[in-house]
Amino acid sequence: MDRFTYQYPVRQHFGKGCAESAIKEEMNRIAGNNVLLAYGGGSLKRTGMYDKIVGWLHECGKTVTDFGGIMPNPTYAKVQEGAKMVREQGIDFILAVGGGSVIDCCKIVSAQAKLDEDIWEMQYAKHQYPTEFVPMGAVVTASGTGAEQNNGAVITHEEKKLKQPLLGAYHTFAVLDSDLTRTLPMKQVISGAFDTLSHCMETYMGRPQATNLSDEINESVMQSVIKNLRALIANPDDDFARGELMWASAMAENGLLKLGKQTDFQCHMLEHAVGAYTDCNHGQGLAVIHPILYRHLLSEGKEKLARMAQEVWKVKGDTTEQTASLGVEALAGFIREIGLPTRWSEMGITDETVLRAAADTCFLMPGCCKQFTRDELYEVLREGM
Repeated sequence: MDRFTYQYPVRQHFGKGCAESAIKEEMNRIAGNNVLLAYGGGSLKRTGMYDKIVGWLHECGKTVTDFGGIMPNPTYAKVQEGAKMVREQGIDFILAVGGGSVIDCCKIVSAQAKLDEDIWEMQYAKHQYPTEFVPMGAVVTASGTGAEQNNGAVITHEEKKLKQPLLGAYHTFAVLDSDLTRTLPMKQVISGAFDTLSHCMETYMGRPQATNLSDEINESVMQSVIKNLRALIANPDDDFARGELMWASAMAENGLLKLGKQTDFQCHMLEHAVGAYTDCNHGQGLAVIHPILYRHLLSEGKEKLARMAQEVWKVKGDTTEQTASLGVEALAGFIREIGLPTRWSEMGITDETVLRAAADTCFLMPGCCKQFTRDELYEVLREGM
């Protein structure tokens, strides 16, 4: 694909090498001069990208305040730290540079900075949601989550032992420059791409089960992820595959595939619950859960699983049930092929009491074709030991 700018509702700047021109264009649009530059660990500085971005911001007349050290599973304490900084420093704009964790953290920082009350209690106790935000944008350096496309964020509340979604700000813009992903370890690239595939499957398996145009587009996105991930593993210098995976990540979470759907996302909620107790890698956790969960859905979700088997995995049996089962095993085989874990023990998780606690605190999703009990979810997790 060639470069383009696309807005739905986040303005998209896509293309290899587009970061400088996109950031300068957007910074010249915003009101105010005080920018909070948010990022994760030290990789942004080690690669020299930090200095480049700070230089571009200075060229646009902006004052830069650092908000670094955002962890892979951002904590509620980190959100509060950022919100305090925004208030005290008089921040006009937040620029999140990183992957889903940095971007998610900043969405909630943007909202909490405008609130006089605790945003977690506001959303979970009062079922109310923020309406004012500090403007923000995202520069994606690790694709897969699609976090730059929506206003949902996953935050770990360490005191409550919960890793759950909150609603915060939409970005004004997102920069999708595939060059920025080249410094990532391949293991992280693979994990992120599988998260994209998971988002697609979680949307596809939602209600209604009858196939619609959104699902047919989704099938193409899933095929693209599988094809381009294989291509990138075979040749990490394949810029086309990198760009395709980056846009697939955006497509999975920019709302288009979800039109007319009540999404499933039971696998995601289950992985988040495990992550609250173990701080495990998100994409790897999804890889362990997905095939097992889908085996538990073979009765209730057989029609949709069978269509995914034929259209995405290109396998077919003699019956709908057999086709659905073959599709689930093709997914499991792909996970092994790309080197993701298939057991919790491969991730250092060996305590079944953690899995029990995760099942007992997991969100139960109404969009799933099977309404699981907590005991059934525990059995799904336990089968992954």
